[in-house]
Amino acid sequence: MSTKTAIITGGSRGLGKDMAINLAQNGINIIFSYHSNIEKANEVIAIVKSLGQKAVAFPFDANQHKSGQEFLKQATDYLQKKNNSPNFDFLINNAGTGTYNLVANTTEIQFDEMMNIHLKSIYFFTQAALPFLNNHGRIINISSGLTRFSFPGMSAYAIMKGGIEIFTRYLAKELGGRKITANVVAPGAIATDFGGGSNKQADKVAIISNLTALGRVGEAEDVGGVVAFLCSDKAGWINGQRIEVSGGMLV
Repeated sequence: MSTKTAIITGGSRGLGKDMAINLAQNGINIIFSYHSNIEKANEVIAIVKSLGQKAVAFPFDANQHKSGQEFLKQATDYLQKKNNSPNFDFLINNAGTGTYNLVANTTEIQFDEMMNIHLKSIYFFTQAALPFLNNHGRIINISSGLTRFSFPGMSAYAIMKGGIEIFTRYLAKELGGRKITANVVAPGAIATDFGGGSNKQADKVAIISNLTALGRVGEAEDVGGVVAFLCSDKAGWINGQRIEVSGGMLV
């Protein structure tokens, strides 16, 4: 059994769930956060264990960046108990939610929520995690195709994801001395429950399919393998990059 461990925020469903499964298939132990649905978290734990790897989940509210400190403490305490070391190897910042409002209608509360969830919590969670991330480790931040192309109503969300892409390049530069890489995975439109599951609706699926070179909407299963690859030995020379996983949307 591998002694390498990945920490994934937002790993109980959707993209995070598929990331956990793909990493476990590569022999990686998994620690992940969930927001409130312990049943879904337990399902992922069972799948990872069925693949022969260790798994545990702890709660995390990305809208409260101090919650990340509590999640990290639980994770590192668990690792200290299991491995006699609090350190881990891979950090995947995935937790998030969406909001749909035109610029003219976006409230300060909605803007602050997007900032807290997608920028502030990731910045300070990563900062707190750095002392525990092993040298030669990997950081994967999840962005969005919406930083390259624009759809009305997604400005606040996309602004924060753009900030994460810049943050990732700085991480790559500043952590190079420790041989830690930092990269961005930017999914296109994915048919999950994210944002109320709008990408599962028939009319939107048709629009997305027509805008995508491969002619369909994305699925969670299209993303997890890319994250697992970036955490593999084969991806050690990829650093500071944005990898879009969109099937050729609006190319």
